[in-house]
Amino acid sequence: MTVLSDCDRAHIETALAGRIVRCVGMGDGVNAALSGLILADGRRMVAKRALSNRAARLDLEAAMLRTLAVHAPALPIPRVHIGTVDLLVMDWMPGGEGLTTAAEEHLAELLVGLHAVQADTYGLGWDTVIGPLVQANPPTLDWLVFFRDHRLLPMAELVVREGRLPVSLRRRIDQLAARLPSWLEAASPPSLIHGDLWSGNIISKNGRVTGVIDPAIYYADPEMELAFGTLFGTFGDAFFRRYHEHRPIQPGFFEVRRDLYTLYPLLVHVHLFGGAYVVAVQRIVDRYVG
Repeated sequence: MTVLSDCDRAHIETALAGRIVRCVGMGDGVNAALSGLILADGRRMVAKRALSNRAARLDLEAAMLRTLAVHAPALPIPRVHIGTVDLLVMDWMPGGEGLTTAAEEHLAELLVGLHAVQADTYGLGWDTVIGPLVQANPPTLDWLVFFRDHRLLPMAELVVREGRLPVSLRRRIDQLAARLPSWLEAASPPSLIHGDLWSGNIISKNGRVTGVIDPAIYYADPEMELAFGTLFGTFGDAFFRRYHEHRPIQPGFFEVRRDLYTLYPLLVHVHLFGGAYVVAVQRIVDRYVG
């Protein structure tokens, strides 16, 4: 387990104007290690340190957290104190409870508010990250073009180059991409999304969401967020009922568009883990292109 260096500790203590009295390793992730910090004055922080063999771009993560804090102040985002390329220090968020029915309903209300933040174009104007991967976010007027050319096809190309996805399957993804207008003819206006919402990035306690972390933000059709939330069973019936009450989900999402939108995060997981995620991609492509 990676721990903070003396240099990191000195940097943090200077920035926070406080002495670290306890530092506990919280485990190594895909591209960074987490440490829990307690300061002499009782403040609690989380430090995220890039692993030596990964370019984590924690400065981009910090920028995304700060953007969410400004544009969606109701969302419980940890305050960022340090945000450099390889070190991120932010407030600790109290949690320890899974997503109960009440917490799912609260999350739905929070996301309705987030998705009400809109822009003139899809994308963002600056690149963000999802895990260790950079996401290109050029401002784009057409959602289908953005999803196809800046999410689906670039990620498919990356995992093919890495040898993690068969070339034959990549060709069939190209066929699916050519037919996207058949399924994505009408999109919602560009809405700000978290971009990587699964249970590990949602902190809750006493039936309330107390923290949302590890964003991968951009302006998208909000169905992209909803689809991602079904991929690992994060969003359940309680979430979708409450979300639909405040922001109606358009017909065809569950039947048609959801699986299409999950292709992007599945391909990200092919890059990270390979294996069963290739089978999941294959299954979806088979459904749409036969």
